[in-house]
Amino acid sequence: MIRKCKQPDIDAILDIINDAAQAYKGIIPDDRWHEPYMSDEEIRHAIKDGVVFWGLEQEGGLAGVMGIQDKGDVALIRHAYVLTRLRRQGIGKRLLRNLAGMTDKPILVGTWKDASWAIAFYRKNGFYPVSDEEKDRLLRKHWSIPERQIETSVVLANQVIYS
Repeated sequence: MIRKCKQPDIDAILDIINDAAQAYKGIIPDDRWHEPYMSDEEIRHAIKDGVVFWGLEQEGGLAGVMGIQDKGDVALIRHAYVLTRLRRQGIGKRLLRNLAGMTDKPILVGTWKDASWAIAFYRKNGFYPVSDEEKDRLLRKHWSIPERQIETSVVLANQVIYS
């Protein structure tokens, strides 16, 4: 069952994110890695900033989470993670389809340039990488991330984005 996450789910969301994000360790630049990957303060800031988390329940608890953030002319997929032990069961795909069905707006997702598995997942699910120039523009317009992260990220879209 996919459901909207609520305040009592924050600890479970953090557990999922920090478990799944271990895949990035040694892949993303060392200066962008920190533990925990996401803190309680960071998730609360994301929620305050409009990220709405949805989760897929399995085995009596959340197995994966994905956020969506309305940014006016586009929607962003934010913080998409599945518990390591439950990967490759279609959980991410189900969450992505559910969130994509919530909007007619173009959907953007940013991920790390070296996270080949994440890029492959989004490509397999109908997203395509935008040009480097467009990536830089979109990251600066719709995300609040440092320049170093812009340098080391990619953006994928499910529709053509018009400047």
